[in-house]
Amino acid sequence: MQWLLIGLIGAVAYLYGDAADLDTLCFWTKPVPILALLAWLLQSAPHGLYRRWVTLGLLLCLAGDVLLQWSPDFFVFGLGAFLLGHLAYIGAYLADTRRLAPLALLAAALFGIGMFAVLASGGLGDLLVPVALYALTISTMLWRALARLGASEPGRRSVQVAAAGALCFVVSDSLLGVNRFVAPFEMAGLAIMLTYWLGQLGIVASAVLHGRR
Repeated sequence: MQWLLIGLIGAVAYLYGDAADLDTLCFWTKPVPILALLAWLLQSAPHGLYRRWVTLGLLLCLAGDVLLQWSPDFFVFGLGAFLLGHLAYIGAYLADTRRLAPLALLAAALFGIGMFAVLASGGLGDLLVPVALYALTISTMLWRALARLGASEPGRRSVQVAAAGALCFVVSDSLLGVNRFVAPFEMAGLAIMLTYWLGQLGIVASAVLHGRR
């Protein structure tokens, strides 16, 4: 649990730096929560394909964090890193089950279509195709996380926290898109980061709990 405490301290330090416009503090503390989750994952999660995919996804999201914090000019590269991270999480979920789960598919599709429609209303310009691809990818990640709810092999707690984590992650991405492309809103940074960290916590916890009945 010491890793979670370290991650919490890093998160609080980052949020303080963001509120106080301390760019240097933000740069050095933003990766800390994900690094702490990575350490917890490697220390506590059982070995297997699911852990390997989640580890890869977490590393790619860490790269996305650094790129987005480094410079606004790296937004597309950061977006690409997160897209690959979502693909890795999809790989983890598919390692457990490939059931169609039509209700989960419908819910994720409606979410993705609605999110893209909102973002496109703000005018995406040259980013129309990349954002559409990203919306498709995160909707697929949500679908596959929800599809695991019908699989018993990973363990009930694992599938539940993974689904909650995936939902928090797509909410975070949606808030980020709205704030950037539609209309900036008050406390956007706080809402985006809290849902993002909760999402990653749920996904990593699902790997730690993987296989437990």
